[in-house]
Amino acid sequence: MITREFPRLGRDVSEIGFGAWAIGGTWGEVSEEDARAALHAALDAGVSFIDTADVYGDGRSEKIIGAVLRDRAETPVVATKLGRRLDPHVADGYTAAAMEGFIDRSLANLGVDALDLVQLHCPPTEVYYRPEVFGALDDLVRRGKIRHYGVSVEKVEEGLKALAYPGVASVQIIYNMFRQRPAELFLPQARAAGVAVIVRVPLASGLLTGKMTAGTTFAEDDHRAFNRDGAAFDRGETFAGVPYDVALEAVEELRGILPDNQPMAISALRWILMTEAVTVAIPGAKSADQARANAAASETPPLTPDVMEKIRALYETRIAPHVHQLW
Repeated sequence: MITREFPRLGRDVSEIGFGAWAIGGTWGEVSEEDARAALHAALDAGVSFIDTADVYGDGRSEKIIGAVLRDRAETPVVATKLGRRLDPHVADGYTAAAMEGFIDRSLANLGVDALDLVQLHCPPTEVYYRPEVFGALDDLVRRGKIRHYGVSVEKVEEGLKALAYPGVASVQIIYNMFRQRPAELFLPQARAAGVAVIVRVPLASGLLTGKMTAGTTFAEDDHRAFNRDGAAFDRGETFAGVPYDVALEAVEELRGILPDNQPMAISALRWILMTEAVTVAIPGAKSADQARANAAASETPPLTPDVMEKIRALYETRIAPHVHQLW
């Protein structure tokens, strides 16, 4: 597993991490046995960055991660998130007391004395214009409850605003073959600022595995069934915001562009890793096999310039009109 520098943490992490949303919930049923097996397989493959959140399964994801790590010698970076437990989820809810309460809950779920990295979980845009929120996080760092903090954003503009806060160690953002706008301005600026970039939704909610069809069905509790129009949270989190039928047509075109000697998911992850500003991509895994397959992307050959150019052209003609200026 190839590693990359996570500048403000003062250590390197695996360029393929483990996204732990699926083992928490809203991705269909995942047994605790399968969740543990997926985590163990990822760690065996050299993964040293795990991303979760306090709302993934109402703490289930954090608890499973904590239990697995107590059985391992490795000490991966575990990043969690806070804020989405607020009801209503509004900027005024991001108080010092509320954030500390969420952090205390995550500490208990993970069974640790301090959080490696806590991220504001896609807060309202107004939060990025409230220095007191980031000041409260600075205070929690000084008090030792968290070691570092970052943000998880919906929009490029939010990521750019977050870079202005000196305590922000990382920005998590959606970036994949169907969501390329971050590469225009945000990624170069994050790299120049020494801020790590965590890439979520790298496979566009599974679209970029090439395994979905118009007839694919999803469980009722799977966000790919209930959130396509943003009924529960930002629709950009589901299929990267691309209309399902449009995305399926684009995936068929990708088959003629990508190397035919490797799974599409591996090529999709390899595409992300072609960008030096990316620190770690965090595909999810619901089984040990999926975790091993994701990790393998780190050792696959780079995509050729011709392939990269064709992917860019496909994005501009097929996908950009639906997503580019929205996020």
